[in-house]
Amino acid sequence: MEQNVKAYVGLGSNSPDAETMLNKARRRIAGLPGLRLTAASPVYSTEPQGFADQPWFLNQVVEIVPEASWRPQSLLASLLRLETEMGRVRSPDPAMRYGPRVIDADLLLYGGERHADPRCVLPHPRLTQRAFVLVPLLDIAPQICIDGLPAASWLARLTYRLEGRRIFQ
Repeated sequence: MEQNVKAYVGLGSNSPDAETMLNKARRRIAGLPGLRLTAASPVYSTEPQGFADQPWFLNQVVEIVPEASWRPQSLLASLLRLETEMGRVRSPDPAMRYGPRVIDADLLLYGGERHADPRCVLPHPRLTQRAFVLVPLLDIAPQICIDGLPAASWLARLTYRLEGRRIFQ
């Protein structure tokens, strides 16, 4: 089993206290036994995707180094539990899939692992389409590759605009 694997988690919130929610999520992730939170990107304000009639999001990416006892599925389960404990409620309405959320914690990458299991797809299936994830990911892992291509190459393919810490896409 690969040692010193780096995993990346995308965090997002558009609740009225989004910054507090991101801080709380980072602390909870850092408190998980057997892993270290080793980097956190700056926080970006990002335009909503898919469902525009909602407040803008705050997003960031964190880097963690899990011990060998962790697997992607167990990390994802811990992230889903964290979301629930922090008050995330998933709407049964498919139209609200990208609607408002108190917290979102997506497992983006887990070392170089690839999984097609619908419960734990790696790399995250929409990672290469989202400037609001790629921009902060590149802040903390500028050389990272996704599916054999540098993340910067994926970002260059997207239509987006970066103004300071605001991402329009």
